[in-house]
Amino acid sequence: MSNILQDFIELTKSGLYCRYGDFYLDPQEAVHNAVISHAHGDHALSGNHQVYCTKATQLFMQHRYKKFAAAAFHIINYKEQFVLNGVNIKFYPAGHMLGSAMILMEYKGVKYLYTGDYKTEGDDTCEAIELVNADVLITETTFANPDVGHPDANEEIQKLNGVESNIMLGAYALGKSQRLIALINQHCADKRILVHHSIMPFVHIYEQMGINLGKYQPYDRKIMKQQLTGNIYIVPPMVFNSYIRAINVVRVFATGWQHLQKGNALHLYISDHVDWKGIIKTIETVKPTEVWTLHGDGKQLKNHFEDKLTVKILN
Repeated sequence: MSNILQDFIELTKSGLYCRYGDFYLDPQEAVHNAVISHAHGDHALSGNHQVYCTKATQLFMQHRYKKFAAAAFHIINYKEQFVLNGVNIKFYPAGHMLGSAMILMEYKGVKYLYTGDYKTEGDDTCEAIELVNADVLITETTFANPDVGHPDANEEIQKLNGVESNIMLGAYALGKSQRLIALINQHCADKRILVHHSIMPFVHIYEQMGINLGKYQPYDRKIMKQQLTGNIYIVPPMVFNSYIRAINVVRVFATGWQHLQKGNALHLYISDHVDWKGIIKTIETVKPTEVWTLHGDGKQLKNHFEDKLTVKILN
């Protein structure tokens, strides 16, 4: 077994840096070589020089950042190998949102798997997760807490059927909104879906990439005013928070975070991140010798595996 390089990936002020390959994973400021796992704003910033990502990630970034998206994009298909300064890299679906990728890096016979954000549950609006073996698993730990278990999204969405009034449904514009449109169409057939104008371009990119979300229409104020029941208006967080006193609507926010459910008429726990059981299952499948943690708190994972597995907290 080759030696794991403890400094293969280091957290710097610009983000996660691989000095052996001279590239960054999801950099936090503009860099020369950026390997980007997915298009959410906290992972995909503007202004990078060379960006390596999936096609969907490119389209989302170009919509959001226009000409500042990147100097050059290198579109990588899943399981297609590319090399950066001697490091072999492959993308595997992460199941987080359309185009999201886990990044497998191989150097001197050692495999390092960076998860980016991921989930293990099924989701018709994105590629299903594909886990591969690696010596080091570099995992997000957003919900790495034994007390956190996400309910089944197909059951959770059906709570909306119990609400007669119009619903203002807060959700992230990219990824979550599209998943909700599909879930509502599948499980809440009597509801009409209205979509905030800022979410529509992302919806169109999903459809351009061949994802059928079902029925929806752009928001129309008249519909909500004239029909006080049966409509679900999907809005991004900023709009949701600015209409704190909206009348004639039931306020609901779709998230795995407990604190974001406070003050809402209905709690809707739908998360695009892996929960505790999902992380444990991922570790069992990937079979790493070491786990390095990021994005969140890795302490409980470290305690859980105390004598069985090396857990290193990067952040």
